Amino acid sequence: MKIVIINGSYRKNGATACILNEMYQQLKEYSNVEVQMIHAADLELKYCSGCSICYKTGECIYKDDLENVSLKMGNADGVIIGSPTYASNVSGQMKVIIDRGHFVMEQLLYGKYAISVATYENYGGKDCAKVLNKLLSYSGAMISKTITVRNRFNVNPLEDARLREKIQKAVTRFYGDIAGQRKYILQKIKHFIIFHLGIRPFVLRKGSQYDGVIRHWRKRNIIGG
Repeated sequence: MKIVIINGSYRKNGATACILNEMYQQLKEYSNVEVQMIHAADLELKYCSGCSICYKTGECIYKDDLENVSLKMGNADGVIIGSPTYASNVSGQMKVIIDRGHFVMEQLLYGKYAISVATYENYGGKDCAKVLNKLLSYSGAMISKTITVRNRFNVNPLEDARLREKIQKAVTRFYGDIAGQRKYILQKIKHFIIFHLGIRPFVLRKGSQYDGVIRHWRKRNIIGG
């Protein structure tokens, strides 16, 4: 079982990182789990130029760290994505990952399970979580759990025993969902509508301009040969 955790905060020891690292440590306790933590701060990231070449070729014009991250996420069984809240949204680093990550159109997370984590101090945490959950859902993932944590700046959120228990339950559920391939019927119906009534018709109308997207769909068995 392969799990990829993305810390979308530039702070490698901040509240978001603390929560994600706790999940990392708990997942390592399972003998059949291979888990990798990726920090946005460690990545060389270029901004998306909006050229849309990736839709035709299946690859970004930039050969930086993000292409490798997308490959790892595409090969994983589950993903955990976390971000602090900046102006009621995800961090700038997380937004670059979203823009460049081949998520929605190419259905990078199709059939995978996911947890979203959003931290905030004053306001906007639910808005940040909503951005992450839309990304996961529209990209084909089934969301096992959403964790939204209000926390004072530079205070370790794991000092809260209730949060530690919440994290443990989320990780246990996440692992069980992947191992048992749990069917989230309502989420699957939602994704079916989004994909078959929105994304798929749009891509097919684009013809050869979206050849790379079609190849990714076939590779992931989203559509037939």
